[in-house]
Amino acid sequence: MDVTSRTVPLVCGAAILVALLAITGIRPFSRGTWLMEVLPVLVTLPVLWLTRRRFPLTTVLYLCIFAHAIVLMVGGAYTYARVPLGFHLQEWLGLERNPYDRIGHFVQGFVPALAAREILLRGGFVRGARMLAFLVVCVVLAVSATYELLEWAAAMALGQGAEDFLGTQGDAWDTQSDMLCALIGAVSALVTLSRVQDRQIARLPR
Repeated sequence: MDVTSRTVPLVCGAAILVALLAITGIRPFSRGTWLMEVLPVLVTLPVLWLTRRRFPLTTVLYLCIFAHAIVLMVGGAYTYARVPLGFHLQEWLGLERNPYDRIGHFVQGFVPALAAREILLRGGFVRGARMLAFLVVCVVLAVSATYELLEWAAAMALGQGAEDFLGTQGDAWDTQSDMLCALIGAVSALVTLSRVQDRQIARLPR
């Protein structure tokens, strides 16, 4: 698939995400929480568009980024502790809390793992499958830790107003659980999609 033929699905995907941004931003549960949750989408979309010709990504990575953006926007609209899907899962699985926050952190590990893997491979920064996997996991944990530090900074700056953004739901080990979910997400991405990503990287225009 050449650059021109890849542009159409990218435009369609970007248009869908922009529409969803508008929809979720009309009447979110908390405007401030919505803005903080969708900020990565607002930053990533322009970057992906500007680099679509110079550094096009694999289809599998674009699709995963698309899914991640939806997870962030839904969490921003309702706040993670109030997402209806999470309440359904809580009831079906007999959980003590809404698990949508865990889903978000799993995806936060899954998608950055593929992004880090693709950049490291295509840039020739590392050789060897084991070292590649190790560095990808390190990047994911660094991203997760950075996000947790940002949550801590938000809590310090906003006080009680940051509770919806934090989404701890009374869990004293929420930070550690979030990072564990990101780690599981990273390993899952490496196990399930590495070969698919490798094949798609080989077909990318050079």
